[in-house]
Amino acid sequence: MRRAGLLAGPAGWALALLTGVNLLNYLDRYVVAAVAEGLRRDLALSDLQLGLLPTAFIVVYTLGAPVFGALGDRRRRPPLLGLGVALWSAATALSAAAGSFGALLAARATVGVGEAAYGTISPGLLADHFEPRRRGRAFALFFMAIPVGAALGYVLGGVADRLAGWRAAFLVAGLPGFGLALAAARLPDPPRRADDGGAPPAPGPVVAAYRRLARNRGYALVVLGYAAYTAGVGAMAFWMPPFLERVRGLGRATATTGFGAVVLATGLVGTLGGGAAADALRRRTAAADLWLSGLTALAAAPLAWIAFGAASPAIAWPALVAAQLFAFASTGPVNAAIVEAVEPRDRASAMALSILAIHALGDVPSPALVGWLSDRSSLARAVLLVPATLVLAGAVWTLAAVRAGRATQPPLPPASPATGTRATPAAAQSSSKAAEAR
Repeated sequence: MRRAGLLAGPAGWALALLTGVNLLNYLDRYVVAAVAEGLRRDLALSDLQLGLLPTAFIVVYTLGAPVFGALGDRRRRPPLLGLGVALWSAATALSAAAGSFGALLAARATVGVGEAAYGTISPGLLADHFEPRRRGRAFALFFMAIPVGAALGYVLGGVADRLAGWRAAFLVAGLPGFGLALAAARLPDPPRRADDGGAPPAPGPVVAAYRRLARNRGYALVVLGYAAYTAGVGAMAFWMPPFLERVRGLGRATATTGFGAVVLATGLVGTLGGGAAADALRRRTAAADLWLSGLTALAAAPLAWIAFGAASPAIAWPALVAAQLFAFASTGPVNAAIVEAVEPRDRASAMALSILAIHALGDVPSPALVGWLSDRSSLARAVLLVPATLVLAGAVWTLAAVRAGRATQPPLPPASPATGTRATPAAAQSSSKAAEAR
């Protein structure tokens, strides 16, 4: 089906609006990186304190995710989305009034409450609008907002900082969210979709949902790889503009807008290409999302190492572009893998637990860890944490793909003792479904 078909009807409106809100979501997150050097100068911050700003946001975001995940599986979802968007927009705008590190830290932490509501509920809502055969492309378009929003955060934040100071950058990022919050609250809330066409069971007790997820080994592997990936890309996203300014000697505006342009171009191509490639690969293997995520992460790791280590711009910039292309390719597929690895009734809870894990193990510690290492050695050495985490992510996802492929391949049926013939295809299919359940 043509991509334009994704935007038709109520499902298309939901996809377009949720993608727009997701774009603002990531613009808000990365505007801090764009104004990091201005904050460091005006508020006399250390690199550790700079690294703690995204960490404070992610900690609260992570802790709030299970709460909104449980609510999202049991309540109408659009009003929760609207509340979340309004709350984070207000907190972002109030960041402009911060006069100290403590005030700014508190504002950024409050942003995490609002984004926890959106981040846990929107993927499951989107999945219920689209059947599996179109879900990879829908998720690719939705998560395309990550690179576009991040790029806008770098570019608009950098321009606003240069023209009017870092406080203006927070107003640019925060104020547009109030209109989107109202629109999100009025979205239709479709029935929870079971991928076999039937109605999923009721969610049941919250504890039972998390017990089911804890026993799901395939889901656990996807999330573990995602945590390593998030540690790497989170550290790279925050520290690349300061790295380009301090280590490579670029001007602040050039560092933020240059990296923003790279993120925008590679994010669009990588995210959309990754979703389309996963949908195409799905004709050959049910583990297409995991294979694509694992192999692209392994390809991104050495390229990131070259981008950080090469002194020549003729080598470093092409390596950076290629590394970002491969890193963004897994954005849609890995999130599709999460919602497909669990029962439909548990999707919001699965996203909530995923958010808790990937951030607690990923970009909660990684920006601050890079800052701590930088204070004790150099930023040029500290950023080499990024390729190491990408190797780990690729290895875990590849293992998950191998395991998923074995689980979904029907075992050879035993020969009948009486006839020496194999069991019927229906029996083999039943064995395959039993293997998937395991």
